[in-house]
Amino acid sequence: MKFGVVVFPGSNCDRDSFYAVKKHGGDPFYLWHKDTDLNGADCVILPGGFSYGDYLRTGAIARFSPIMKSVVSFAKKGGLVLGICNGFQIMLEAGLLPGAMLINKSLKFLGQDVFIRVENSSLPFTNNYRTKDILRIPIAHFEGNYFADERTLDELEGDNRVVFRYCNKKGELNDDGNPNGSIRSIAGICSKDGNLLGLMPHPERASDPLLGKENGAGIWKSLLTYFEGRR
Repeated sequence: MKFGVVVFPGSNCDRDSFYAVKKHGGDPFYLWHKDTDLNGADCVILPGGFSYGDYLRTGAIARFSPIMKSVVSFAKKGGLVLGICNGFQIMLEAGLLPGAMLINKSLKFLGQDVFIRVENSSLPFTNNYRTKDILRIPIAHFEGNYFADERTLDELEGDNRVVFRYCNKKGELNDDGNPNGSIRSIAGICSKDGNLLGLMPHPERASDPLLGKENGAGIWKSLLTYFEGRR
């Protein structure tokens, strides 16, 4: 399975994503932000970092990169797109997923491990997990406070599109387990067709025993399982 990892000026998790994909059996390669050809990627990864220095708004400038026209077209045709942290923010700015990111409730940058609960294990990205699994995954963001209006939130809930929620280590949803104030404890959502996933935590930083945690490896394993099934 070919993974195209997009590199924007300011990306800093592109190599982490490349490494995680390769370690778990994928075939990763880089896509530059000025490229327009996805070179046959089966899945596009929009990695974390600070694209274009996060000037204006996080993801707002990256949304207009030449590569994003191809990514949006690919996504609309059913292509798999995974947005991690800044990549999630870019997907929101590009209109690929609904909602917006606000500044963390603490008004501080947060770099720490958190617990998230799997809410939907039927996606190409999550089939290696079970619903209600509790994962320990790092976050690293200043604007990770997910927000959407009540109608959008109800639609996300009704369509089972909330994929991950922040929780405590017991899987309970409460303020203590919600580090950034995200509405309804939302940590990740998917598109209506399930081919797009955006999440703020960093699975690529939790995919190797050398890092002390492997909960994120399920993302890559799920994608490979899905792809093999389609073949």
